[in-house]
Amino acid sequence: MALKIRLARGGSKKRPFYSVVVADSRMPRDGRFIEKIGTYDPRLPKDSESRVKIDGVKAADWIKKGAKPTDRVARFLSQITLEGEKAPVYGWKAGNNPQKGEPGAKAKERIEEKAEKEAARKEAEKEAKAAAKAEKEAAKAAEAEAAAAAEEAPAEEAAAEEAPAEDAATEEEKSE
Repeated sequence: MALKIRLARGGSKKRPFYSVVVADSRMPRDGRFIEKIGTYDPRLPKDSESRVKIDGVKAADWIKKGAKPTDRVARFLSQITLEGEKAPVYGWKAGNNPQKGEPGAKAKERIEEKAEKEAARKEAEKEAKAAAKAEKEAAKAAEAEAAAAAEEAPAEEAAAEEAPAEDAATEEEKSE
């Protein structure tokens, strides 16, 4: 028979109150127990003395008989020391579960999708900047061509203007 020192829930709906009991591990949470050794009221402030009341002597006796406390009860028992002893009733260490904070499969997929979208967005921005730069260069080239054409145009225009003037002069001479 595997014994557990665990919490058995009592109290009404949304008003929890727990009894610290020694029970067979095969029994239901709020079912049959062997002995009640304390109480726990989570609604009280953490510094309140009546929040956790456990008989340390009974708990130590049951632990010597082979009862294993649950994680929450072990935490409570690690804060209780018996008279004349330095060590707590039960030595509890915080568990280390590095996988607990790791996201699930769906969350990992969403993160990957988000990263892909961000990369695509950055690539589109680069392409847009390159296109804008090319457009500016094309506009500058067009302006340079227009300026070059404008520089050549006055010479042609002057030649064109001189030619009609000469033509007009020759026409006047012909009419005389």
